[in-house]
Amino acid sequence: MSAYICPVCDYVFDEASGDAREGFPPGTAWDTVPDEWCCPDCGVREKVDFLPHPAGARPAG
Repeated sequence: MSAYICPVCDYVFDEASGDAREGFPPGTAWDTVPDEWCCPDCGVREKVDFLPHPAGARPAG
């Protein structure tokens, strides 16, 4: 599984871990996260702005 990072605040969404506070259970694929979803930490960036995490998967938040 992969992870994606917000380029503003470094929040990481990890597909393997999901993000319970955002309603995404473990195993949530990035392509199923709604396009209008934005970073839960900084609220500035949209999903399209996230980048693949260079270190691979790691816990969200």
